[in-house]
Amino acid sequence: MLAPERVDQDTLASGDPEKRSSTDLDGAFPEKRVEEKRNIQPEVHPAPPEIDDAPPDGGLRAWLVILGSFLSLFSTFGVVNSYGVFQEHYTTTLLSHSSSSVISLIGSLQLASIYGFSPVIGRIYDAYGSEVLLPLGSFITVLSMMLLSLCKANHPYQFFLCHGILFGFGNALVFTPALAVCGHWFRRRRAYALGLVSAGSALGGVLYPIMIQRLIAELGFPWAVRVAGFVTLACLCVSCVTMRTRLPLKRKITLGDAVDFAGFRDWRYAFCTFGAFLSFYVVFIPYFYIEQYALFEGVSPHLAQYLVAVINATGIPARVLPGLIADKVGSLNVLVPFMATSGLLVLILWQLARGAVAITLFAAFYGLFSGAFVSLLPAYIATISPAEKYGARIGSVYLVAAVANLIGTPTGGAFIKTVNQHNFDNLIIFTGVLALASSATFAVVRTIHSPHLWAKV
Repeated sequence: MLAPERVDQDTLASGDPEKRSSTDLDGAFPEKRVEEKRNIQPEVHPAPPEIDDAPPDGGLRAWLVILGSFLSLFSTFGVVNSYGVFQEHYTTTLLSHSSSSVISLIGSLQLASIYGFSPVIGRIYDAYGSEVLLPLGSFITVLSMMLLSLCKANHPYQFFLCHGILFGFGNALVFTPALAVCGHWFRRRRAYALGLVSAGSALGGVLYPIMIQRLIAELGFPWAVRVAGFVTLACLCVSCVTMRTRLPLKRKITLGDAVDFAGFRDWRYAFCTFGAFLSFYVVFIPYFYIEQYALFEGVSPHLAQYLVAVINATGIPARVLPGLIADKVGSLNVLVPFMATSGLLVLILWQLARGAVAITLFAAFYGLFSGAFVSLLPAYIATISPAEKYGARIGSVYLVAAVANLIGTPTGGAFIKTVNQHNFDNLIIFTGVLALASSATFAVVRTIHSPHLWAKV
């Protein structure tokens, strides 16, 4: 109120006729002056809209991604989990001149390739997503299976190249995005989502061994592998359509960050990586040798050929139910007792199993408890890792896993170079002790994370 009066007085006191006339005109139209003051508003610059990076934790698009990831692991790791069938056929037919260690090295090489390439593939995924990696990985995976069908008997190098390296590399291109994309769509229910995806590998491990065994008997090994390759192709085509990333991509590959060495300053992550090494060293040994052990114990070949499928069948709920529980109580609170039980099952039940019933019971219970490790480990890594570092950290863990897989199962083969009960006992003790050691290591991680017994970790 005072400012306009002071302006008017100054203007009237001035000798400028233009100012006086302007003021007089304004005074002649007071409504106009009031309206102009009302229309004058401070200029406001709206804040840029915030980007909501929170995962939706559900919805049709998210569950279609889970379906695609499920089929990816079904059609790739399903074949990997069937290696016990391949190993038995290689031992008795195609590579009968080779030792158990050499034959098991083919299976461990495919695992080492899958996990060993993960750090680099993880960085490529961060830059370009699954749209590039998944089609390429699908092509290489199917190509390797078709080439495997052409391998000649007692030429181990051909099986190493096709089944070990090429198939493993193709699987890595599919496997890494299939797990990493889950973090784009799920946070609160991440353990459950990863459990569903991991169940695909278990279901594949049930159906592929049965299919391959029957097709070998009816069509022979070459066409059995080709049919399995066509099934894999169909599943991966669906994955290519449904799997999509959600967060912005970097469009820049920084391979220098493929391994997050700074993460090892976190003692939780460091001990977790060591525990993963021990687990991956032995967790697949029963998958590779259970059929051979059953045949040694006099189990009929017709029943023994289904033992790998039994392990994988009970692994289906083992990947889903622990994830549901982990979302409520924490991943490590579930992982520690499940790994400890796996070790005890090996040391007690497998050690004493002599007949078909006992061996089948061991296979069922081992699949039920060891399967939790596959989904709970990446879920816990996600809880202690920044979102932008998760790909590098899980890639680092899988790089360690590659080394463990590469030397783990051939070590088991060295124990049974001469097949007798004493050597199988040594293999069983070795496997059980390391499984318990891995559980103890994860228990240390859990204590470092929180010393409180009832904390969600």
